[in-house]
Amino acid sequence: MAQVLEFRLPDLGEGLTGAEIVRWLVEVGDVVAVDQPVVEVETAKAMVDVPCPYAGVVTARFGEEGNELPVGAPLITVAVGASAPDGSTEAPGGSTEAPGGAAGGSGNVLVGYGTSEAPARRRRVRPTPAVPAAANGRSIPAEPVEEPEAGAPAVVDGPVPVISPLVRRLARENGLDLKELTGSGPDGLILRADVEYALRAAAVQTRTAPVPSATPATAPATAPGGTRVPLKGIRGAVADKLSRSRTEIPDATCWVDADATELMRARAAMNATGAPKISLLALLARICTAALARFPELNCTVDMAAREIVRLDAVHLGFAAQTERGLVVPVVKDAHARDTEALSAEFARLTEAARTGTLTPAELTGGTFTLNNYGVFGVDGSTPIINHPEAAMLGVGRIVPKPWVHEGELAVRQVVQLSLTFDHRVCDGGTAGGFLRYVADCVEQPAVLLRTL
Repeated sequence: MAQVLEFRLPDLGEGLTGAEIVRWLVEVGDVVAVDQPVVEVETAKAMVDVPCPYAGVVTARFGEEGNELPVGAPLITVAVGASAPDGSTEAPGGSTEAPGGAAGGSGNVLVGYGTSEAPARRRRVRPTPAVPAAANGRSIPAEPVEEPEAGAPAVVDGPVPVISPLVRRLARENGLDLKELTGSGPDGLILRADVEYALRAAAVQTRTAPVPSATPATAPATAPGGTRVPLKGIRGAVADKLSRSRTEIPDATCWVDADATELMRARAAMNATGAPKISLLALLARICTAALARFPELNCTVDMAAREIVRLDAVHLGFAAQTERGLVVPVVKDAHARDTEALSAEFARLTEAARTGTLTPAELTGGTFTLNNYGVFGVDGSTPIINHPEAAMLGVGRIVPKPWVHEGELAVRQVVQLSLTFDHRVCDGGTAGGFLRYVADCVEQPAVLLRTL
């Protein structure tokens, strides 16, 4: 006799209390294997696939796409030992039992964690015969539905090809019918830019439309022509963290212009050797870790409850990365123990994971100092907001040719503005200025870094 087990939303990482359902990966009636991903969710830190610790037949799902669920809320129920509607009992990729023959779970919480790798999702056709509706009213469709393979370039929930569930959700939240759009991507694929363009066009039409003489009592509480965008997911987490930073941390900012000509020449010489390429961000990170070794006051956190400053032994270097989903700060763990080549490789790996939305909660937490290269946006300077609960952030502007006095003569040099925002509770201006001056000296004369290693 089948045993029905309930799988609840697990704790997805440090400090997370819930998640939003982005896309269901299984239907009621599907056979699932141990550790097979069953739902894609978005937390305040990352997009993750949640694997099921049980093997069997899905009998119910809880929550629709777009719903937010707290940790511990039911996700699905699974009949362990039951047969699928087509009579099969074998889950995709193996037995319907957990490892060791038990009906319990594997111990995995997220894909990539735990005792085994999650099996790849394969293209399958769900059976034609209908089955009775589950407790939540869902049933198997009467017609076969072919589902895309994992890694397909587009996510398709129906006849409209859309590049990602996030784009589909953006359209849904703003009442936009995707069937009315023509995608600019390959084979008519609808991109985020297509949806945003349509929303801007709709806003213009709204502003120029005649205003009715009376406002219905049921009208939404928005300004004329305005749209309310929920502060949730990554955007909500960023808003909360920045607000907390400005509320709790008495920050101050100092800045200096530096001649980066020699640093750029050194990088060009390193990359001309045929070895793996070194990124500019990696060189700046190496300078940061050396500066933090000389000024450890800036690699710390403040415990106001104990009225203590906690100086940290390791440098876990966060770096700001702008993605389609918003601003994220991946963390290079133990940056102080990596050379420039290892730093460059790790920056590249984390940047790609940020771009594809596959960063794990562990890769987005635990930073002790942040490096923010906003020069990639074509701006010279900024006053960074500290990434709470860290104590400082170094900002780097664009490197551009400017007039500069070099060796007593006016010359055109590659100049960059460096900004340091620091928590004034952990140090005074002398320490912050010393840190920033050391960073600038290393940028202007990379040999300074070699002398102090």
